[in-house]
Amino acid sequence: MSELSKVSLDEQVRDPQVIDWESIELPATWADEINFKTWTNVGRLRRSIFKKGNGRAEVPERFPSSLLGKNELPKYLQQEFHGIPNGNFSNTITRGYISAFDATMLGKMKSVRKGIASWFTECDSVLDIGCAGGQMAAAVKAVGVDDVWGLDPSPYLLKHAAHAYPDIKFVQGLSEQMQFSDKRFDGITASFVFHEIPPKYIDMALKECHRVLADDGLLAICEPSLIQFKGRWIEMFNQYQFAGIYFKWLANHVYEPFVPAWHKQNIPDLLSRHGFEVLSNHRGMPEHTLLARKI
Repeated sequence: MSELSKVSLDEQVRDPQVIDWESIELPATWADEINFKTWTNVGRLRRSIFKKGNGRAEVPERFPSSLLGKNELPKYLQQEFHGIPNGNFSNTITRGYISAFDATMLGKMKSVRKGIASWFTECDSVLDIGCAGGQMAAAVKAVGVDDVWGLDPSPYLLKHAAHAYPDIKFVQGLSEQMQFSDKRFDGITASFVFHEIPPKYIDMALKECHRVLADDGLLAICEPSLIQFKGRWIEMFNQYQFAGIYFKWLANHVYEPFVPAWHKQNIPDLLSRHGFEVLSNHRGMPEHTLLARKI
């Protein structure tokens, strides 16, 4: 490649700044100040865990200048997802959530991530949106993809992810408003993301996915399966034994405000409307995975 071509290519590539997550200090929230010896915020913790529905998360008014703050984050992100105290905004509880997620899913997600990552072995660059603690991005990196990025709106989750996987680039941002150049990536993964987004933002996010994917780029989606939400108890036990009972109970007891809207949609039709061809559509239990290609 000539020097002129290299300059031209560099001008076309626009990536958000990767900050030094190890050195950045994030403000503590009330969830970081829980103390069972002094009973500080213990009552608030109990109310947060046992209340019906999701409460509002208290997002700090100010973050370091390089990060999106309370006024830039959409309201749907500022809630206590899954009943987690203060949602995705704490230094300590987010770390516990990352480690507890796989246990909550009975270890099934490790093999699911491995299977999804196998779809990207021919890719040079992959973006994981809603990356949380970075496990999906790490699975993609493990199959030999050189240029792997993770995107998430929570700086607290990103700080943990960057500490666990220093060879992956983690940036704060929104799936519906990515700060990457057109056709930047060969592949995109989204694991347990879209069911936590209102429908209008899903449309915006898929539009952005189409924009930042290269021609014929791949999009892999993994979301909670409709099976455990709609299956009858006896059917779940007969087909999946106690795992079926457990996941149906989990689906009924973890409040997810946008899950019904996600499951009402015909996902292949949704992807088609946004310029994708579905290559694989597997509704398992507890996960539903799809692989699509940009057309």
